[in-house]
Amino acid sequence: MLKKRDFHECHFLFDLMTHPDVFPFVRQKAYSYDEFVFMTKQTIEAEERGELISRTILDEWGSPIGTINLFDIQDNAGFLGTWLGKPYHGKGYNKLAKDAFFEELFYETGIETIFMRIRIENIRSQKAATKLPYIVPANETRKSILEQLNSNGPIYNLYEIPKDLYTLHVLRNGTSAEQDSSQLMEA
Repeated sequence: MLKKRDFHECHFLFDLMTHPDVFPFVRQKAYSYDEFVFMTKQTIEAEERGELISRTILDEWGSPIGTINLFDIQDNAGFLGTWLGKPYHGKGYNKLAKDAFFEELFYETGIETIFMRIRIENIRSQKAATKLPYIVPANETRKSILEQLNSNGPIYNLYEIPKDLYTLHVLRNGTSAEQDSSQLMEA
């Protein structure tokens, strides 16, 4: 479902990223294929320096369909950024990718907090975030971070995913891997 970023998927990902329903909500925008390859190189190097964590999201056939990232890592916390190509919206890939990524972040890398900043006008992502049982609205509890994000006026809502709340969710509901395999068996 997830793999480390590499150059082999750049053509697929660039084509998916430039769709008008996706592009406005992508944090790392590239306006040409060459720029996308260069940004991918920068992303791989930044991960090697510990500044971010980036994965390619794959469908069940191993084709790249989007990316999921943890940006601006400081003090065992970072900001989540994820996007899927338009043909893959509403098919459950986002949840599966987040589950796999959160398990890696919380249990393999030492991350303690994941922040999500979602543009106020991005209703699709707002709804998806509020469906997650382990997410906490953070506009009030993390005002200083929200003020930094919205220094030029209200642009984002802020959400927080603490490791302990995510762990409690996993303990109550089984691991993501168990859920994924049971979903596959039902299908």
